[in-house]
Amino acid sequence: MATTTFNRLGSANTYDNALRNIGNRQMALSHLQENLTSGKKVVRASDDPTGAAQAERALTRISRIATDQRALEAQRNSMAMAESTLGDVSDALQSFRELVVSAGNGAHTPEDRKTIALQLTGLRDQIFSLANRKDTNGQPLFSALGSALAPFVGPQATPQDYTFAGLPGQPASSEVAIPFTLDGDSAFMLQVARDGVYKISATGPSVSGAQPLSVNVALSTPSAAVDDLSYAVSITSIDSSVPGITTVNYDITADPSGAATALPTGSVSYPSTQAGGITLTGIPGRVLTLSATPVAGDSITIEPSPSLFSVLDNAIRDIGSATSSSSASQAVNQALGNIDIGMGRVSAVRGQAGELLNRADRITDNQDKRSIQLEADRSRAEDLDMVKGISDFQNQQTGYQAALQSYAQVQKLSLFNYIG
Repeated sequence: MATTTFNRLGSANTYDNALRNIGNRQMALSHLQENLTSGKKVVRASDDPTGAAQAERALTRISRIATDQRALEAQRNSMAMAESTLGDVSDALQSFRELVVSAGNGAHTPEDRKTIALQLTGLRDQIFSLANRKDTNGQPLFSALGSALAPFVGPQATPQDYTFAGLPGQPASSEVAIPFTLDGDSAFMLQVARDGVYKISATGPSVSGAQPLSVNVALSTPSAAVDDLSYAVSITSIDSSVPGITTVNYDITADPSGAATALPTGSVSYPSTQAGGITLTGIPGRVLTLSATPVAGDSITIEPSPSLFSVLDNAIRDIGSATSSSSASQAVNQALGNIDIGMGRVSAVRGQAGELLNRADRITDNQDKRSIQLEADRSRAEDLDMVKGISDFQNQQTGYQAALQSYAQVQKLSLFNYIG
């Protein structure tokens, strides 16, 4: 006898599944809507922990670059101010040089030269003030590695009239920064072995003759150890006993105004017809060339100039005290050579400032490129593809509407509705 099997299908399970499906679709639709409104596919770290970490690292690096760029801008402003200041120094030195040239005019009287010396004093004070100029933060532009409030001090009593109170040396640049300051010691202070700037004084019978005695100092080749002492050369005798040959005998004293030390005596022989170009040796690392024939009793003093300011002071003093055209001419010739050397030092450091400004521009370009790359990394990690996001949202919205309609149909599936 066949057995008939009856299966009862309840609608409660169908209702639960439909409701669960509607809830899931509603939650997914809400997430997609949140992504669209924020423009990000990673709204919270739980959405994509890896993407959130990548985006956070990119944002941190972008923030660090922005901080470095703000610091670099301050450094650039200080360096631009330093470069501009050196330009002002060069202009003032050029004006100083032009006045020195005018002081060599033979038509000038001693009073005229004193007037020029007053003008030169004003320019010297201006140059000294520029050397101690500070930036907008109150920091000296030329303090080098130090932090002295006034890098240059002077004039002072001997042995050195002007000194550099900072720590010499040029601060180094980094991958993302340039220095705030320049090496003022390199720009305004002079070194004997490097620059060879001296104050040379000649006294004696040859100084006021028809062809005044002047002296040029040059480093010997090869150069011996060059010190920063002062030297005095005294012409003791002139020997013309050998026909056609003149021999000059001289004494050399090191540090004549201090702990004087006598060096071995020297002599030089030359044709009696030679009127100039006579070289004297014996000073360590240096050779003296006389422009005219010396006379017994002549004395030559050689003092290293420690700074550009010393050169300017010497020019002012020598021009203002010149009593004749010949002494003024000697002062002018000496000053012009030394000023040109000082201007060369200023120009060299100004070139360093220009290179640092170029480096700042290159750093800015590199940092901008890095920022763009990091922003792209961040965008890939967390930003939403709007086309895909809108498409997903529309698909999810269609599915949600279908789920609602399906649930509405399922509600009608009951025995009572069927019987009715």
